[in-house]
Amino acid sequence: MCGRYASARKRIELLEEFGVERDCVPEPLEPDYNVAPTKQVYAVITRRSRGTSEQQDGSEQQDGSEQQEGSEHAPGEARELRVVRWGLVPFWAKDPSIGSRMINARSETVNVKPAFRRAFARRRCLLPADGYYEWYRPGTDAKAAKQPYYIFRADGAPLAFAGLYELWRNRAFPDDHPDAWLWTSTIITTSAPDELGRIHDRMPMVIGPARWADWLDPGNSDTGDLLGSLAPASSGGLISLQYRPRSTRCATTDPG
Repeated sequence: MCGRYASARKRIELLEEFGVERDCVPEPLEPDYNVAPTKQVYAVITRRSRGTSEQQDGSEQQDGSEQQEGSEHAPGEARELRVVRWGLVPFWAKDPSIGSRMINARSETVNVKPAFRRAFARRRCLLPADGYYEWYRPGTDAKAAKQPYYIFRADGAPLAFAGLYELWRNRAFPDDHPDAWLWTSTIITTSAPDELGRIHDRMPMVIGPARWADWLDPGNSDTGDLLGSLAPASSGGLISLQYRPRSTRCATTDPG
């Protein structure tokens, strides 16, 4: 699973690194070395703007922004940077409290689970991270304290977690109220190979830059292709990951 991660890059860095065409962040987030469930996080998505000929579904709010020049997307589409809450709230949920239990979606079942299957089909995102934490108990003593490990890219580049996002309509507010729509997300996890599997048998799914466009494309409904993107990243594979032990206070300090 993934229950804590670090996100310290500035908004301007993410706009450049992820080729964002439309900045939809009203207020930049502070660097956070202890991103926990229900916190606000950055998400990269591809989304249609107002004025497109294609019908928007009833749960998505249009922001009125225009397509940027030079976009390689379909007419009216652009890559956006947004702030969402970590912990996906399905559109059919009666209240948003369910989101605290929806921080991860397993790659093996993400396309069939009721909470995730609609988002997997049409609302995929990337969640930028500098690294993530897992806890490991060395040795065989079940009473020994667990040791936190920080896992990060060897080249220092950001990790792009495969994620899903959803919009939940708060019926307590009118359509034009800023709190009428709640944007939430979840991180897709997969099996952890090699040495990472020794620390924990699950890890966040990491999407490489060459697959970002296909993953984010809301018109891509090729389930086989999308599921094929969810292969574990490992040392010597797609991305070289390293890990180092950290103090039990790792979540409050820069792990670098």
